[in-house]
Amino acid sequence: MNEAQKKKISKFLSLILRHQPETINLILDENGWANIEELRLKSAKNNIHFTLEELDEVVETNDKKRFIFNEDKTKIRANQGHSIDIDLALKPQQPPEYLYHGTAEANISSILEKGIEKRSRQHVHLSQDKETAAKVGMRHGKPKILTIRTGKMFENGIVFYLSENNVWLTDFVDKKYISR
Repeated sequence: MNEAQKKKISKFLSLILRHQPETINLILDENGWANIEELRLKSAKNNIHFTLEELDEVVETNDKKRFIFNEDKTKIRANQGHSIDIDLALKPQQPPEYLYHGTAEANISSILEKGIEKRSRQHVHLSQDKETAAKVGMRHGKPKILTIRTGKMFENGIVFYLSENNVWLTDFVDKKYISR
């Protein structure tokens, strides 16, 4: 499978598993899992075709590890980034002292004024390193990286989760914990 095909399938999976399963009449369970055979069948009816091997390749080679299989590879879900209401069944965890948030330069003044909001997503996403944060920021324009004092947030009772693909998640980052 070439890179263009992988990208097409990955974008489609992101849409279906994170935002709009109803697009293909797919039902996700309360934890966001989709039955792979049902996903393949309903995708094919919408002219998106992929084999189990191709799906496996998309999951394994995705640079952000957006998707995960269950143990017996009968189900798939997105690791985070949902705008639909699902329970990823993540356990609260203590974050490192500092994490990073990548954004576009155009968003900086709003973030420094209001904080980082989850908006239509279930959580605010934070990265463990500046390189990953920069990649995230690049998707939206000229990237800027903000340093988040997550150790202090945790001390102050803010809850954090770590997704399966090592993205830190929280509900909101108040501006007082953000530095440039």
